[in-house]
Amino acid sequence: MITKTVTLNNEDGLHARAAALFVRTANKYSSEITLQAHGDSVNGKSIIGIMSLGAFCGEEVSISAVGVDEDEAIESLVNLVEDNFIEI
Repeated sequence: MITKTVTLNNEDGLHARAAALFVRTANKYSSEITLQAHGDSVNGKSIIGIMSLGAFCGEEVSISAVGVDEDEAIESLVNLVEDNFIEI
């Protein structure tokens, strides 16, 4: 299992668009993805779960992955958050 903590720097935090991009990226991997904020953990492949965290700009979230492609999953998801959910 790999866990990385990142800070949400995008203006709206984990709003609907950002949550959808996170889920779309997470679903590219077979690893189990977990997102944690405020002491709550949710499935990183569930848009409803992610939005229920209520994580806003400036807050830290922890992303965990466990599985055969956990390294790639974490790298991709951390990059997505650090790039303020801008798809290239």
